[in-house]
Amino acid sequence: MNWSQIDENAKTWTREAGERIRASFNEKLMIHTKTSPDDLVTNIDRETEQFFIEKIRNTYPDHQILGEEGFGDKIDKLDGTVWIIDPIDGTMNFVHQQRNFAISVAVYHDGVGKIGLIYDVVHDELYHAKAGEGAYLDDVKLPPLKEVAVEQAIIGLNATWITENKRIDPSILAPLVRRVRGTRSYGSAALEMAYVTTGRIDAYITLRLSPWDFAAGLILVNEVGGKVTTLHGEELNLLGQNSVFVCKPGLHETISKDYLSKLK
Repeated sequence: MNWSQIDENAKTWTREAGERIRASFNEKLMIHTKTSPDDLVTNIDRETEQFFIEKIRNTYPDHQILGEEGFGDKIDKLDGTVWIIDPIDGTMNFVHQQRNFAISVAVYHDGVGKIGLIYDVVHDELYHAKAGEGAYLDDVKLPPLKEVAVEQAIIGLNATWITENKRIDPSILAPLVRRVRGTRSYGSAALEMAYVTTGRIDAYITLRLSPWDFAAGLILVNEVGGKVTTLHGEELNLLGQNSVFVCKPGLHETISKDYLSKLK
């Protein structure tokens, strides 16, 4: 398996897909004023996913594809080489802001992450990693993550999880929010995982993500020494939905012990 060639193709296709999305902004926004936001995002998501599928099918016909919009394969196991794609992660941001969204592409082989790409389309920033070779932002290699105290940490966390909701007792995370230096919510799981990789934020906590939301970010975070688990400390299921806890080393253990241990 020529992973360097697969990596280069994945980068080329991801940047091409980003160019297509940027080029569509004016045209699609005109459509947006006449139709519902859901129609706009569905159209762009589908076009982008189909673009990737055509490229992958033509180049690697024996590879499988797991995509958010369902144009790929029906997969119940990760045997062989599987591409896991989110054509636009952060669709609400895409529709309302035309920023803070990303293309997420991961390549796994027999369940092991080999290549992870997160492309911030508007800022033209490509976060990428190949297993065992470190993580990069464009051409700059990212340093290993350093430990940080809870009181100095900035955490990616949606306000939903500290108000009344169906997934978690808000009293579990509210004390953590009061203790940390600050919280942020960017509305794109892929970007928030990329931001942990770069150290822009120190942790990211959410209660429900699908594989295409975190598959690439998992590879990136692992390459800089971060830790990714469910909120219960378990490995993520790449074929189902998960709670996700992404964190710098040391901080992961502290938050797990002091706060997440209260989860049932």
